[in-house]
Amino acid sequence: MAIFNVTPIIIYMYMANEIINSDVVQGLIISLRNQQVLLDRDVAMLYGVSTKVINQAVKNNPEKFPARYLFTLEDREKIELVKNFDRFESMKHSTVNPTAFTERGLYMLATILK
Repeated sequence: MAIFNVTPIIIYMYMANEIINSDVVQGLIISLRNQQVLLDRDVAMLYGVSTKVINQAVKNNPEKFPARYLFTLEDREKIELVKNFDRFESMKHSTVNPTAFTERGLYMLATILK
């Protein structure tokens, strides 16, 4: 499995006027459906915005996000994440399943949020 090339992603994640350490980004990457992804909540945290802003950017630009750029987690995937990662405990009672961004999806999102 390929690991994200974190360096270019870091360059785009400067919304809060700070450079994001690559170790922080690497720590947020998870493997789902045989892909390395970042969840919308983690992307929002890195950009210093709400998850709603991230998802609204995707909703407003559907032509820029083909299926290979992102996907919505299924219930069973969300349950598995909550079970295996303490940092996802807050998703336990959420009725909304998170969106997972592939590396390409993150690049596209960066061009929209700049």
